[in-house]
Amino acid sequence: MDFIKELNGNRLYTFHSHTEFCDGRAQMEAFAREALRQGFTHYGFTPHSPITIESPCNMTRENVDRYLAEVDRIKQTHGHACKFYAGMEIDYLGPEWGPASQYFKTLPLDFSIGSVHFIPAQNGEYIDIDGHFDAFKRKMEQNFHEDIHYVVETFYAQSHRMIDAGGFDIIGHLDKIGHNASQYAPGIEDTPWYRTLADELVDHAIAANITIELNTKAWDAHRRLFPSPRHIRHLVESNSPLIVNSDAHVPALINAGRQYTFTLLDAII
Repeated sequence: MDFIKELNGNRLYTFHSHTEFCDGRAQMEAFAREALRQGFTHYGFTPHSPITIESPCNMTRENVDRYLAEVDRIKQTHGHACKFYAGMEIDYLGPEWGPASQYFKTLPLDFSIGSVHFIPAQNGEYIDIDGHFDAFKRKMEQNFHEDIHYVVETFYAQSHRMIDAGGFDIIGHLDKIGHNASQYAPGIEDTPWYRTLADELVDHAIAANITIELNTKAWDAHRRLFPSPRHIRHLVESNSPLIVNSDAHVPALINAGRQYTFTLLDAII
């Protein structure tokens, strides 16, 4: 990830976006053109990785070569004005599949994001807990016996295991479970046990010296950042490498929430 050092205070970038190869809602070319229109100098594509279970949100192995070829085409077509990067947001599904798996080591990626979107239910089946709240609420009843403590604790445990396993450059939205959990159980993020879990994960990421994403995807719609703003001062004071990513699924949102986040950082620095 040496190219991150090239930013050197430059804020015209994002290294997290989803296009037609996963659950994004526009083609890569449209994202590239919007990046150029907004004057971005660095732009990373990060389709949700292939995984070993069925998922409508993840790209298939069969499409990986086509994705990489499209990044190369965009680099050749638009690279004079903006540096484009072939990234991937890799799901951690436990020791059997994740960023450290040999498959991903063979891919010619410029960088990778490690994220937890799926956790094992009590019966061992991996369930996506990252989607819209209505789906999350349904899964709480159907898959998790309405045990929000289990879901939250398992999300954080999986995140710790992913950090220990390594194999990625950026940790994505490391406390995002709080978004759905707080709608399911209002006030849960203010409880001592939840705060302890979140604090321990932040400290683990800091100790691992990995780049930590400040994810702005939910700012415009929900006034939320991941991680929560209460962690940002600690991250800054620990000199952790930070990157502000929009996690956009439509071109118009590639810069959404980022200015607010930079304002927060400036107030701390």
